[in-house]
Amino acid sequence: MCEIYGFSGNRSMELNRDLREFYSHADQHPNGWGLALFDEQKTELLKEVCRAGKSALLSERLNSPIEAKTALAHIRLATIGNVEQDNCHPFTATDNSGRTWTLIHNGTVFESDKLNKNIFLQKGETDSGRILLYIIDRINEASALLRRFLTAAERFVILDEIVRGSSPKNKLNLLIFDGELLCAHTNFRDSLYYRRDESGVTFSTQPLSEGAWEKVPFATLLGYQNGERVYTGTNHSNEYFFDPTAYKPLYMAYSAL
Repeated sequence: MCEIYGFSGNRSMELNRDLREFYSHADQHPNGWGLALFDEQKTELLKEVCRAGKSALLSERLNSPIEAKTALAHIRLATIGNVEQDNCHPFTATDNSGRTWTLIHNGTVFESDKLNKNIFLQKGETDSGRILLYIIDRINEASALLRRFLTAAERFVILDEIVRGSSPKNKLNLLIFDGELLCAHTNFRDSLYYRRDESGVTFSTQPLSEGAWEKVPFATLLGYQNGERVYTGTNHSNEYFFDPTAYKPLYMAYSAL
């Protein structure tokens, strides 16, 4: 699969120590890396198809201060989609209000007819990219119905509905940032952790070297703003259980595209 990392802070923080530890796991996830950094005045998005430990670009970036108020990072072990640049996370898309959404995913979507229409619309081939396009579709539909842009609370409600509706039989370890809210979700046991401190909240697939880590609340979408949890979704109890035999029909369907 993949590993994901996220940070939501009450101020811009230097993240080099956490990111060095996170990217050191890339020997087991060699098929690409990505990094998205957000502050009030700027956004930086970097990703490459190579293993993180082999990247001169990432090495150079880690050797200078990496500061952000919100950050997302990803290392990829390819399951669905070829090993190429367009399939590297993070994925970004912009809704009709001009709001840019950024998503990283550790998981697999085995069953979801709702995502299928985006197979030939997306840039790249991953199920993760299709999740983001489906989110954008739902946000735009709701905004058109209300004839105005959505509030943060309204956007969270739609994300919660999407996660609950998509979680049966699918592994959805997700971090999604809409420019205001960082939302986190896991439905696979012991595969997403968080650390709270005075600067904010940090998420990681595996606990990193510093601080006390706890398991992220299970099967429930969480919404954070400036490092504080501001929204809690509905617990849906749709736990994902790993089944290696489920991948074979998925690979066959993908190869037939």
